[in-house]
Amino acid sequence: MALAGRVAWITGAGSGIGLAGARELAAAGAKVVMSGRRAAVLEREAAAIPGAEIEPLDVGDRAAVARVADAILARHGRIDILVNSAGLNTPNRFWRDQTTDGYEEVVRINLHGTFYCVHAVLPSMRARRDGLIVNIASWAGRHVMALVGPAYNAAKHAVVALTETINIEEGANNIRACAICPGEVATPILERRPVPPSPQERAKMLQPEDLGRTIRWVAEQPPHVCVNEILLSPTWNRIYLGGPDIQRR
Repeated sequence: MALAGRVAWITGAGSGIGLAGARELAAAGAKVVMSGRRAAVLEREAAAIPGAEIEPLDVGDRAAVARVADAILARHGRIDILVNSAGLNTPNRFWRDQTTDGYEEVVRINLHGTFYCVHAVLPSMRARRDGLIVNIASWAGRHVMALVGPAYNAAKHAVVALTETINIEEGANNIRACAICPGEVATPILERRPVPPSPQERAKMLQPEDLGRTIRWVAEQPPHVCVNEILLSPTWNRIYLGGPDIQRR
């Protein structure tokens, strides 16, 4: 098993991309530690993953992030892989209805939460001269999209930039980082859109399992290979084609 003996910490692991990533990394042999804000959901999902542990967490709470990272390091002595998958958007996401509270919540979770988790694991990775960080960004991290609003566009662009700074500064310490930038994925976050897409539209999107396999592929690359960024989309790409729920103005 390619990742046997490795410890992987996954945020946003209660559902969607994070959960799919946890399943795939565990299937590859990693010891997975699953974090998310809903403890009951984590417990239910972790029960189906051999050896999985849970650490409930709001990634926007920097003190809590540090405590969880320290707890994992105390138990296992290492965090080999960090997958930052926690993320959200608000239904009121456009300039005409975006509140300052909503803006701050999107940035706090998507950007600050990613930074806090990276900041918490880097010292131990640096000391061991080994580590992989996978940040789930978005198509909106590479291409500005009318669909997601200013806060999400700004936060995900920042996540892509933050990811590459890890490679710039820490590659000499054998630490690698990858920004995965998917187009539409059929995850629960779609329910927070102003007009949620239909089941028929979701069936044509990327599925969480597609991203789980992508995370696993990145993690299984040999240590001398850094996959800096992956941009992927559904073949039926509604970002290009449009859809009944996509506002173009």
